[in-house]
Amino acid sequence: MTPADVVGRLRSGMTIGIGGWGSRRKPMHLVRALLRSDVKDLTVVTFGGPDIGLLCAAGKVKRAVYAFVADDVAGPTNKHSPVLEPHFRKARQAGMIEDEPYDEGMVLLGLQAAAWRVPFLPTRVGLGSDLLRDNPRLKTVRSPYDDAEELVAMPALHLDAALVHLNRADAKGNAVYLGPDPYFDDLMLAAADRGYLSCERIVDTGDLLKETSIHALRINRSNVHGVVEAPGGAELTSCEPDYERDEALHGQYMASAKSDEAWQEFWSTWVEGK
Repeated sequence: MTPADVVGRLRSGMTIGIGGWGSRRKPMHLVRALLRSDVKDLTVVTFGGPDIGLLCAAGKVKRAVYAFVADDVAGPTNKHSPVLEPHFRKARQAGMIEDEPYDEGMVLLGLQAAAWRVPFLPTRVGLGSDLLRDNPRLKTVRSPYDDAEELVAMPALHLDAALVHLNRADAKGNAVYLGPDPYFDDLMLAAADRGYLSCERIVDTGDLLKETSIHALRINRSNVHGVVEAPGGAELTSCEPDYERDEALHGQYMASAKSDEAWQEFWSTWVEGK
């Protein structure tokens, strides 16, 4: 598929999960195609970075469901990582988006619950925190066993579609990561009705493990409905070991939140100009 093919299967009002982590291995070519589309009013589930920042700036986001939204990679444009993603900050402070915050472990459990097709998973995560005050969707449940412990009931985070980016994939949708972490891309896909995968390079199935070991084969074709070959497809974020984040481009993006003129310039060069 092409990025436009993927976005052609998305609809306004959907709940969409975006893989990767902060400024790491985000499916940015797919996000850019989404920015160019008429799709809007999205609920976005993410361990967020410039993916949701761009979508907020473009007015595509109705509701943000997240563990964090941060620029989490230190570099010349960010000496003290992490910092709050600037376009998300503007949208949140202006009340332009609905807010649904969770703990990182909660998002993992919410995706796992959706992947297992159960309505919630019990956890101690969040007890004693302000999340129960700030997120009205969260409820507690009492253990039915002798301990009768009160636990947080983390609701399933069911996704209409998931977008992820991996280093290598075959044409069927099996894929491997080559960097330090799988993040939660496999759970994003398993939690979704439709999963779409971009990759740096499509290879033969027999070559998937040439650069790594079997543990990196986390993405199963049964959860993937389309594959996009997109060299540089995580651009604006890193995709180790294929490439690091482009710090000059990242600096331009961070600066684009300072004014409407800066945003329009970034839009014309990076979104429309590619």
